[in-house]
Amino acid sequence: MSWHLHERMALVDALREAGPTAPTLCAGWEARHVAAHVLLRERSPRVGVGLAIPALTPQSDRLTAALADTAREPADFAELVDRVARPVSRWTPVAWAGDAANLVEFHVHTEDVRRGAGPVPPRVLEPELVAALWEHLVRAARLAYRRSPAGVVLVVPGGPRKAVHRPHDGHGTVAVRGEVGELTLHALGRGAAAAVEVVGAPEDVAALQQVLPGG
Repeated sequence: MSWHLHERMALVDALREAGPTAPTLCAGWEARHVAAHVLLRERSPRVGVGLAIPALTPQSDRLTAALADTAREPADFAELVDRVARPVSRWTPVAWAGDAANLVEFHVHTEDVRRGAGPVPPRVLEPELVAALWEHLVRAARLAYRRSPAGVVLVVPGGPRKAVHRPHDGHGTVAVRGEVGELTLHALGRGAAAAVEVVGAPEDVAALQQVLPGG
């Protein structure tokens, strides 16, 4: 199964339940901005390039804000979310990449919407989805923790563990413990909303938190 399709629909359900102006974990964004971002990421080359090239990020942000502004009212927002629900053509680059490009993206944005107003019960994820998410998390984590002076080992209680970043500048290694979905949120900068425990020497924990706050 292509698990990104499963997580696309989880995101759509979260957006529909939240409504257009619900807060999210993305600073300055309401649910309508998340919906606009996801849609344009897949369908607008200008936004896609802006997400990849920092110098063009302001252009991407402007286009996202403009689309979000058209979806302030519930009916307009519902139409926007319906567009998000429809997968892109299989001939587009984002579709080609499948889970590699989309699984973590959709999972994290689902939680951005679900947890924007405060803590909520965690979703119950199917074991096969957890396994797929772990595979892609390990790859994404190497980039996510690259600026940390402390080394990082991801640890799932009763499950796998993986060293994803080596220490440098005289630091040791910390363990980030939690379920796979929570570890994914931490790696993608949502540590303040993730149910994780960061274990290690205080100076190493502080070094990680300095470059990835909230964990």
